[in-house]
Formats: sequence, structure tokens, C-alpha cells
Amino acid sequence: MKYILNSSQMKQCDVNTMERYGMLSAVLMERAALAAAEEVETCLPQRGKRILIACGTGNNGGDGLAMARLLFLKEYDVTVLFPGNEEKCSTEAARQLNIVRNYGIPVAAQMPEGEFDVIVDALFGIGLCREIGGVYRDLILQMNERKAWKVAVDISSGVSADNGAVLGTAFCADLTVTFGFAKIGQLVYPGADYTGRLAVKDIGIDCHSLFEIRPHLLCMDETDLTLLPGRTARSNKGSYGKLLIFAGSRNMAGAAAFSGRAAYRTGSGLVKIVTEEANRQIIQSLVPEAVLDVYDEDTDMEAFVREQLSWADAVVAGPGIGLSEQAEQIVRTVLLEAEVPCLLDADALNILSAHPQWLKEHKASVTVTPHLGEMARLTGKEVSEIQKNMISVAKTFAEAYDVIVVLKDARTVVGIPGGPGYINTTGNHGMATAGSGDVLTGVIGSLLGQKVPPQTAAPLGVMLHGLAGDAAAREKGKVSLMASDLAEGLTAVLREINA
Repeated sequence: MKYILNSSQMKQCDVNTMERYGMLSAVLMERAALAAAEEVETCLPQRGKRILIACGTGNNGGDGLAMARLLFLKEYDVTVLFPGNEEKCSTEAARQLNIVRNYGIPVAAQMPEGEFDVIVDALFGIGLCREIGGVYRDLILQMNERKAWKVAVDISSGVSADNGAVLGTAFCADLTVTFGFAKIGQLVYPGADYTGRLAVKDIGIDCHSLFEIRPHLLCMDETDLTLLPGRTARSNKGSYGKLLIFAGSRNMAGAAAFSGRAAYRTGSGLVKIVTEEANRQIIQSLVPEAVLDVYDEDTDMEAFVREQLSWADAVVAGPGIGLSEQAEQIVRTVLLEAEVPCLLDADALNILSAHPQWLKEHKASVTVTPHLGEMARLTGKEVSEIQKNMISVAKTFAEAYDVIVVLKDARTVVGIPGGPGYINTTGNHGMATAGSGDVLTGVIGSLLGQKVPPQTAAPLGVMLHGLAGDAAAREKGKVSLMASDLAEGLTAVLREINA
């Protein structure tokens, strides 16, 4: 588990480290510069390569200036680009600029001619909160146009550390070397597009520096896979949860099949798929391991759903169920009657958008998994507005309805009432394909059925789903990836964990 900070939290960590522990600012700067220089050396081991380091007047610029000296001493051909007013330099940046000059490293005020192998951006740090214009805007555009490997120090200049917004223009990095903790703007879009590979380096600012800071965002990583439910030799199919899935309608059997197969691949002992009579043979063929029950147009849905609920350790409702009156009765009865954790997805969410008051009447824990379009229907907001504010939208909805929100996008966000949120960083664009969300539903539903607490099952399931997508992409390629491949990806990931 990793903390994700905003700009003010990170600045307070800096202050805490210096004022409470007595760490010197110059020491932190040297460690930051060394960490960034080592990343460049690792990726560009050939000495003599041309490196341009653009430095601002603040401490981010100081990091870049110290980095210039370190790489110069490693026999790289280093030029410093310093377009600012020296009189406005911070104390540490002024000291580093003087050192650079003492070593005879070239310092230019304008973009030098010629080609560079590496361009490093150390113009603005995480404190930038206004649009970049004038000379700096033109300079960043020139840097982006040059054919070179591009590295950002701490954060790409022009990206808001708080929300990933691009402030006029931004440096487009292949690698960002950040310090202490990842920043929100580096993980959410569009900022993530300008970040490239993110390397979080230890420079002496870590969890000891937090003190009164309470990060409201976390990121799960592969160390959290230990939270997956264990298995014992003396067990049976009833030991690993009974998951009930209301899914599928005429011509929409695939959603039920994807969710059911994913649940089994994630370790469920028993999965019951409840679907329309028209899907009986299809489901029996696609997921023969599943227990199957069906309904038709004459079924008393309220009594039928209530009877099904008595069997389950967790309930999923929504994938492909349609918007019929029977589908509405399924959603309504699940919310009113279920006493085990529930997950609502897809058509269940579209039904709720017409009956939002139902969501306030649930008995048990509820997790909702909307994509941006479904969230727009649930909230009445524009997709573009949600996309710009995913973290706050997920958190606000979670608090308003006392539900866990898995807001799906390229970087899925999880909002939890009364607790921290999560940003997921696993997965790839190959997963932008029909049925991928149904697989996620099965994964999280399986974890719920195996008694993983809902506030853990949601972010853990999202991470596992992304890891499965990454494993499947290695085998199939991203362009060719299909939802059915994700089940095999789950197998690969879990096989590795339990090897």
C-alpha cells in the first residue's frame, strides 16, 4: 500500500522532515539530484552523451542544477538551460547555480542549437498552480518538439500535482523521477500522459514525515496481494464462498458468462447464475461449473429473488439484465432484502439512475461499479466534468449513499464512505473492450463471497483485474486482447502468487 499526496501535503512533509528531524534542505536536494541522476545513468549508461537540463529559480531548479553537476562529473556532456532571473533564485538554487558555474558547466539563457540525447525538465515543481505562459511556455513547447529521451524532475512542469490538469502546456516526459511519495496529478489523466514511467525515490522523506498529515488517497501494489483470501488443505467448495449473480437477458448471455467465469477463476467455491430462461443452454455450455437457475415472464420475481438471496454469501446484480420490469424487481429486492454484501453493475446502475432513492434503502454493504457514462446518469453530471474530478465525484457519491464506488476509467478510482480512496495503476488500454467490466464484477463479487471486507475487496479486485489484463496482454498483445483472455490472465497472476 502506498500513500498518494497532493502538493500541500508533500510540502508539509518537506517542512516536517527539516523542522522536526533537523534534516538540511541542502541534503535533501543532493539526495534528490543523486536519485534522478542515477535513473538517467541506468537508462543511458554511455558516457559522453549530450544532456540538456532546464532549470527554474526554485528548489526544483536547484535539484536540476545539482543533477547537472553530478552527471558532468560522470563524464556526460551537460548543458544547463536557465531562462529565469537569477535575483529570484531560492537560496539553495542560487548556491547550486554558483557551483555549476565554478565547475565550468555551460549555462544558456535560451534553447541551445543542436541535438541532445536527453532533455531534463526541472523548471517548476509541485507548487505550480497557475497557467504557464510567455517564455516558459515557448520553452516547454521547444523541449517537447526536440527528439530526445525526456526526464522530469519531481513532476512534469505544467501538470497540477493536485488533479493532473495541464496548466496551459506541460512537459511530456518519458520518465518522471519523483521523491518520497507519488502525487495525485501523476496518476490521474491527463497528467499521467505527461508523466511517462514514474519512479518514486527515497530521499529521506517517508512515512516518518507525515505526522499530522492524513493522506486521503492510497494506491495498492503487488505487496497487497497478501490480502487475497487463503486456502487450506482441509476444505470444500463451501469453504470459499457462494456467489449469487443475477445477470444476462435475451441476447445478452455473455455478461453472465464473463462474470461467472471470473468469479470461479478468482477462487469462488460456488457460483450460481440466475438469468432468463432463454439463456439456459448458453450458460450451461459456457460456464458448466456454475449452478444455474432461470426465470421467465410468469415468475413471481420478488418471491423468486428473495429465495435466491437466502442461499448466498454475496450477491452481484446487473450485468446484461436489461431494463425490464423484472430487472427492476431484481434490483429493488436485492437492495431491500439482501443481508450479505452486494455489488451492483451495468444495467442495475441504469435502473438506479431512474430510482436513486432505492440506493438509500439498502440493508447490507453495497458496492457500485459505474463507468463514466453510468456515473453521469447516476449523478446528472456531464461525463467531461466527472472525468476532470473523478476522485471527488466518487467520494461525494460514496458519502451521499453510504456505498463503495468503483468509478471505472483508464485509472479507476475507488471511493469509500468514511475512509481513504484508492487510485489503481494496473492494467492497460487493451482492456478497453466489451466484457472487461463484467470480468471485474466477477472478481470483486468473488472476493466479497470469500469474506474479504468490502472496503478491501473493491480496490483489491480492481488491482487484480488490472494485473490480469497485463498478464493477458503479455500473451496476446494489447490490440488483440478480449475479455475472455482476462480469465486466463487471472489464472496466470494467481498461479504466480500461489506458486
